[in-house]
Formats: sequence, structure tokens, C-alpha cells
Amino acid sequence: MLSQQTRDIVKSTAPVLAEHGTAITSVFYRNMFAAHPELLNIFNHANQAKGRQQTALANTVYAAAVHIDHLEAILPAVVQIAHKHVSLGVKSEHYPIVGEYLLKAIKEVLGDAATDDIIEAWKEAYGVIAEAFIGVEAGMYKKAQEQEHGWNFFKPFIVARKVKESGNIVSFYLKPGDGSRVPDYEPGQYISVRVAIPGEPYTMIRQYSLSQAAKPDEFRISVKREADNDPNGQVSLYLHDVIKEGDTLEVSPPAGEFVLDPAKTTPVSFVSAGVGITPMMSMFETVAALNPGRPTVFLHAARNEKLGAFRNDIESYARQMSSARLKFVYSDQPDGKINKDLLEEYVDLSGDVYVCGPVPFMETVIRDLKALGLRDEQLHYEFFGPALQL
Repeated sequence: MLSQQTRDIVKSTAPVLAEHGTAITSVFYRNMFAAHPELLNIFNHANQAKGRQQTALANTVYAAAVHIDHLEAILPAVVQIAHKHVSLGVKSEHYPIVGEYLLKAIKEVLGDAATDDIIEAWKEAYGVIAEAFIGVEAGMYKKAQEQEHGWNFFKPFIVARKVKESGNIVSFYLKPGDGSRVPDYEPGQYISVRVAIPGEPYTMIRQYSLSQAAKPDEFRISVKREADNDPNGQVSLYLHDVIKEGDTLEVSPPAGEFVLDPAKTTPVSFVSAGVGITPMMSMFETVAALNPGRPTVFLHAARNEKLGAFRNDIESYARQMSSARLKFVYSDQPDGKINKDLLEEYVDLSGDVYVCGPVPFMETVIRDLKALGLRDEQLHYEFFGPALQL
């Protein structure tokens, strides 16, 4: 438990973190990587270059300061981040390193304003928060290891098939290199893929949704080819252009809490855009197989038909269902957007709604759904951005 003095000091620094948070986390990452370059094997280099990781961490530290009296308020965020940490292979021994350089960065940026009392209070608070993460993640590692066909960290998988789904999406069917089976997973979960790209000094890790319902002997991921000049596209280009059938990729166990409850029978709607369709594929296929009478809506937006992946598969699953409504829209055609009117026409507001796609799309759809009366507990989404580190 934190002392009242510590909580008071941490809360009093919240406005300072709001103002200087990104500067602090930028210094933190710079100094930590200089001292521990091996951590670059875990972190997304592109998110570092774009400043997304720095901003995400700053927001998380600020949230911890604001809620220091009731840290249970940030438990959902802790669990979501912990899933990403486990998928990346973050270990308990990484937390003292992060804590050391975070405190040093606070001191470097704030200077004399960061008194000994402030540094000591944040050291104590960080210790409590870190222990929460370590405990949650230890449970997740234990579950991943002990489940049937489970493992921890990364394991070699063979690319059994490589299938072009659209003008910019390719599916990779992955089978364990040791000939074993794969663990069961929840519809909507993801895996991490770790690659060593020739010429690059560090490994790179990217997370991809599992794009089919659970199968006993394989995973499927469906990867969008990013633009050649996008620093975040280095791994996708490598997978598209270099990796061939028969090659080996390192894969982590399934993780994530953006998942479907297959036991529910109430209406459900899936609303996606672009490559955000990938977790919806696993969810929709699962409903079709296990509960084909469930009232279901599938709305998807793409730039054009050439870039619209999986339409034939979705229509095939829908034919197995007694109450499925589908709508595909393309932005190069009239009325080619998923807007508030379309949501009102299709989505059953008495049920659950899952949303995935580019951030601006998700923000607009979530705002429109709430304006139509959808309650927070009915709304399921996850912004697939940087994996935060605390």
C-alpha cells in the first residue's frame, strides 16, 4: 500500500506530467536504449520513430498519477497492456530497468523541480504499479504454458501456405515447426510474429490478429502490405516479398481480450474497415459454426473492391446462418462510407457491437454508436497501437 504522503505527491505532479509527459518519455526511451540496446529486440522501432510509443507511455503515466488513490480504475488498461507484454515476451527483470530510466528522465526534464521527495514518491508508486503488471503477466504466462499444446515466448512455425486475399492483403497459414498442434484461442485474439530481417541489427516484432476460427493444427494471419515509405511497413514488406511457403517464422501464443463471447445468443454486429476485418473473420466464422441462428450483422468498408478482402468467405459463412445481414461499402463509390445512418439501419442496439479499423474510422463509428444510444458495456473495440511499457 502507498502512504498518503506518496499519493498526495504523485497526484500533485499530474499537471506537470500532462505538460511535460512526452518530453519525459522521449528522454526515457533515448537513455534506456543507449544503456540497454538489447531491448530494441522487443520494442517497435517504427512507433519509436513516429513518437507514438512516447505519447502512449506518457498518457499511461499520467493516468496512473490521476488514479493513484484508486489504481483499480486502471486495471482494465493494465490487463490490456499485460496481454501485449506477454505477446512480446516482456519479463519481470525488465521492470527495474524501466523504472530506473523513467525516474532519471523525470529528473533530467524537470531539473530542480523534481525534488528528492517527488522522485522518492514516484519510485514507490512505480514499484506498486510494476508489481501489479508482473503479477498479472505471471498468471498469463502460466496459463499459456500450461494449456494444451501451449508454450511461452516464441516458437518456430512453418509457413504452410501463402494466399493472396486482396490487392494488399496476404494470408499466412502457420503450422508448428515441431509437428505439434496449436492451442485453442478465443475469436479476436492475436499472435506476435518475430523476424530477423537481413541487415537489421535487432529483431522486429509485430502483432497480427488470428483471422480464422480456431483450428487444431494451424494459425492464420492476414497481413496488409504497408506503403514502401512507411517505417511501420518494414515487417509487412518482408513478409509479403521475402517470406515463402516452407520458411520459418517465430510466433508467440495467442493473446488479447478483444474477443467474442461465443456462448451469447443476443444480437451481435461487426463493424470494420480495411485490415480491421481480420479479427472479425475469426468472430464471424465462429458464430456461423457454433450459433448460426444468432442475429448477426457484418458491415465492412474498403477503398475499393480490389482492396476488399474476404467478401466471398463472409458471404459463404452467412449462407450457413438464418439471421445474418451483410453490407460492404467502398469509398470509391457513391455512399461508400459506414456513417451514422447506415449504423442506425443495420445495427441492433440491443446487442453487442465489435469495431475495428483505422483510428479515425473507429473514433467516428464509436461516437456515432454512442449517439444512437449504445451503452459502453455493449461496445467492444481495441486500438491496435503501441504496446505500452510501465
